Amino acid sequence: MSKADGSWINWFVNLPSNEFLCRVPSEYARDKFNLTGLETMVDNFQDTLDAILDSEFDIEYGFDRDADADTHPEMAEQVYGLIHARYILTRRGIMDMCLKYQRGDFGICPRIFCNEQAVLPLGLTDRIGESHVKVYCPRCQDIYQPNERCALLDGAMFGCSFPHMFFMQLPHLLPQPPSEKYIPRIYGFKLHELALLPPSSSPSALKSKEELELDDFEQFDELQQIEEARVLEDINWSNKKRYNFTID
Repeated sequence: MSKADGSWINWFVNLPSNEFLCRVPSEYARDKFNLTGLETMVDNFQDTLDAILDSEFDIEYGFDRDADADTHPEMAEQVYGLIHARYILTRRGIMDMCLKYQRGDFGICPRIFCNEQAVLPLGLTDRIGESHVKVYCPRCQDIYQPNERCALLDGAMFGCSFPHMFFMQLPHLLPQPPSEKYIPRIYGFKLHELALLPPSSSPSALKSKEELELDDFEQFDELQQIEEARVLEDINWSNKKRYNFTID
């Protein structure tokens, strides 16, 4: 067996695919107050927690098959991810993530007019196993796919609140909204807003069922009036013809 090389946490956060994650201090992870409610979210929570906090983790063979028989790598990732999501909402956790944000570890916004604005990781849900991580741009306030290397991280490792808590604690880092916006043009002329709508979104297509029925009724009534006028005209012409024939 190869020599143990530090804790599982040290090994895990140093994986290239986990670049978005920061290292949660062992004292934070050992505090039961910080873990309240998490034990119901992952099977075999306490045994898995003890395994990932063990100071000796074998990189080659993983968890000890005898001591950590009930610990599965996937459960270890889930436990650490849920603890991580809570830790990064603390002041110390926000400062740890701020260092990564300022280094550009999370990437930049793909939107041209955001001028390579640094982004923050975000989860679409706080529940583990439901969606992968996204990145949030504080300039355009939209979300995007992260770089491929970190795209498979669970979004619950960061949660829905992190970017917003981050800028509440560090408001001086909040950028101004974009000053420019792309304007569609043809031969230099700005397109009318209606020209940018698909056919199904045109004003005529957006009419309600009642409006469409009313339009149909009005068209029918108009056609009926035209038909009645035509019939009346034919009658008048016939009478005139008969009168002229009688005079002759």
